Amino acid sequence: MKYKTVKLGTLISPAKNVRCGDKDYPVLSMTMHNGLVFQDEKFKKVIASKDTSNYKVVFRNQLVISFPIDEGVLAAQRIIDAGIVSPAYGIWNIDQKQVIPEFLENALRCKRAIDYYKAKLRGSTARRRSLPVPTLLDFNVPLPTIEEQNSILEIIHKTKQVIDNRQNVISKLDDLIKARFVEMFGDPIRNTQNRKTTEFVNVVKMQRGFDLPVQDRQQNGAIPVYGSNGALDHHNIAKVQGGGVITGRSGTIGKVFYTEGDYWPLNTSLFSVDTHGNNVVYLAYLLEMFDLTRFVEGTGVPTLNRNMFHNKPIIDVGLNEQIRFAEFVKQVDKSKLLHFDNVA
Repeated sequence: MKYKTVKLGTLISPAKNVRCGDKDYPVLSMTMHNGLVFQDEKFKKVIASKDTSNYKVVFRNQLVISFPIDEGVLAAQRIIDAGIVSPAYGIWNIDQKQVIPEFLENALRCKRAIDYYKAKLRGSTARRRSLPVPTLLDFNVPLPTIEEQNSILEIIHKTKQVIDNRQNVISKLDDLIKARFVEMFGDPIRNTQNRKTTEFVNVVKMQRGFDLPVQDRQQNGAIPVYGSNGALDHHNIAKVQGGGVITGRSGTIGKVFYTEGDYWPLNTSLFSVDTHGNNVVYLAYLLEMFDLTRFVEGTGVPTLNRNMFHNKPIIDVGLNEQIRFAEFVKQVDKSKLLHFDNVA
């Protein structure tokens, strides 16, 4: 069904700039999939700078736009009457007589909107490119009636519930893998089984991603995959032969991915991990359970760097044991596929 469209600029207007000052507001962080969340839910700790006086106050049902906008990092604030966000975020009032804030959020995060942002971004450095405000406000937003918006949101909620239920099954299977890891090797941080340990940097070597020239991106057939924040990244990618492991150094810190294929694209917000002859499946779970997020505690900006891992002991596991664990993971992964086949 086709609906009339209106310019985004007719639905939102700049909000008054209200600073936190000496007041006590909860700190909110932006996520790609869940919009705004309480910061301690995202990072398991408060990592904002201690001085939040310059943070912006965002009230319920205001629109918050972060960056890079082409990764869909924007949301209507729907979780608390008032919270604070980074001073770098843009805050807008929403005309609720015309549009439901949650509906507008979905409209501005859909594929058509993301494609529009990507096509209109200005600047030469990925993740620092910006979308001019007049261009943003010129975006055409579908605008059904309020009643139709509510009906559409009801469908979205039901669909999300199905997805959440399936993700819950995946989460329980992942918990099974982690339990098996501890059973086989002990706690990777506390070494509860008194296993042989080595320094963290001796097991893995983290190398920040780097830019691949545009012509190489187009000609060399780099495989686009999901980055640490869940978004397809086509900007800063580099090839790594023989498979490998990557982990987020900013954004979704500590999220780990691995491949046993020939190539793996990286971007500058990720760390490439040199496996040093370790099994990539084992190493990916080792990194995840080592909980890299704990290393950003006390820092003003949530970013990992290699220096954080010096003098950090970690369990030292032989390759045969690693392979046994990897085979177990593959069996559990088959169960995940069978679950979705049965649902389908």
